[in-house]
Amino acid sequence: MTDKTHSRLFSRSAVVALALVLGACASGPKDGDIQGSAEKLYADAKDDIASGAWDAAAKLLERVEGRAGGTLLAQQSQLDLAYVYWRAGEKAQALSTLDRFIKLNPSSPGLDYALYLRGLVNFNDNLGLLGFLSGQTLSERDQQASRDAYQSFRQLAEQFPESKYTPDAKLRMDFIVNALSEYEVHVARYYLRKGAFVAAANRAQQALTTYPQTPATEEALFIMIRAYDKLGLTPLRDDADRLLRLNFPNSNFLAEGKAADGKPWWKFW
Repeated sequence: MTDKTHSRLFSRSAVVALALVLGACASGPKDGDIQGSAEKLYADAKDDIASGAWDAAAKLLERVEGRAGGTLLAQQSQLDLAYVYWRAGEKAQALSTLDRFIKLNPSSPGLDYALYLRGLVNFNDNLGLLGFLSGQTLSERDQQASRDAYQSFRQLAEQFPESKYTPDAKLRMDFIVNALSEYEVHVARYYLRKGAFVAAANRAQQALTTYPQTPATEEALFIMIRAYDKLGLTPLRDDADRLLRLNFPNSNFLAEGKAADGKPWWKFW
């Protein structure tokens, strides 16, 4: 998400500023001074955001939140602060800020954006999954960030089906499900190569039951066929074979007996 996009997402800032100006007119000079100072700090913070000066922007936004406490401007500064932390690579601080905002402002007009941004912060970790799948390491990896992103996007879609952020959130949900399914199959493939046939069958089965109807389903069934065959579990092998033929009649695994990379199933190097 570019800084220009971020600015467009918060077009309501003009309304917020107007409300603050009207509020200042009804307050005493001291209140007006405080609000004016907060608005000036916020304007300076936005300039820093536009120029990518994340550290400077964060410091200003923290001051805005303190001075404008209880106002819409304070809520706006919290959301901007979470965005700044995210762009600066401070994931933990971004999530902490968003969690606090969501807890304290359940009726805020910016709640849909807060849920969306919380999903994005965790979704960034999910992007590393693609590198993991194509890399050399075969160690287990915690996929909790991907699951957390999915939960945030799902909450957004359920609570705010008409939100402008919901269509993108749904696309990201589909991507996460496919990626998590592929991860399970990747691990199952690794176990099959190592001769850990029980583990291979279990991970492939987990991919089928937890993430049904995803692209990785085809290879999951194939791995189950190979693993059950090696274990001498003929009925289970035949059941998996029947499902593969029924759901993927034109599968390359059936036609050529090859793994996903195009190599024969028995050649894993």
